[in-house]
Amino acid sequence: MREYLICIDSDGCAIDSMDIKHKKCFGPCMIKEWGLEQWQDDILNRWNEINLYSSTRGINRFIALERILSEADKKYTAIHGLDAFSKWCREANALSNDELKKMVYTNQIFLKALSWSEAVNAKIEEISNEICPFKEVEAALKYIHQKADVAIVSSANPKAVDDEWTRFGLMKYVDFVMAQDKGSKKECITKLLAMGYKKEKTLMIGDALGDEKAAKSNNISFYPIVTGKENESWKAFYTEVFDAFAEGRFPVEYQEKVLAEFHNAFGI
Repeated sequence: MREYLICIDSDGCAIDSMDIKHKKCFGPCMIKEWGLEQWQDDILNRWNEINLYSSTRGINRFIALERILSEADKKYTAIHGLDAFSKWCREANALSNDELKKMVYTNQIFLKALSWSEAVNAKIEEISNEICPFKEVEAALKYIHQKADVAIVSSANPKAVDDEWTRFGLMKYVDFVMAQDKGSKKECITKLLAMGYKKEKTLMIGDALGDEKAAKSNNISFYPIVTGKENESWKAFYTEVFDAFAEGRFPVEYQEKVLAEFHNAFGI
């Protein structure tokens, strides 16, 4: 176990996959599963707004699904079983396919949600050749892994995470994979810290406000990957920020500057 731990989100942070997965997989599969074609333009715009272009970027797929179905139920057509699904999203131990499978015989909506989620995973595999890491990611991982353990902390499907990082030769720089099946990002970081890493020597890298929140909830440092400036963000991290962090001289002024740019991308 190394002295430092760097936690890294996957989709939209290390892997250039957020836009394509939501626009080609998540949204269209939801429209098909619930027969919402009549309102698909408006619904897909809302799906993308929630998952890509707002403060909820990067949220768990089932939480996003519950939000969109709730809006569709109010605006367009009745979504049967919605209350049961909403309750599960609030109370489940983990929001994952495995947990969903335990519920499929209790209400039809769980079977539909599982069907949707599995269709999304299959569609993601179909478009895998269109997905790749941001170009500065491997150089960053190679550099920081000399001094720090690396953990993937992601709300994505664990198989997709493993497939993508393995396909591009990135898994050799990874010590832990904490994906959707291991709980929320906050819970995943908490579990990692319980292994003995010190909070002041642990840092989360992410592209969404949820990543920042998960870091703050665990009192660890956060470094943002700014949407539209991903490669610049990664290069700055491994050429400037990481050494400063490891040497205990991560300047507050610099943190405030990059966080302001990060927040500005979300209109905050």
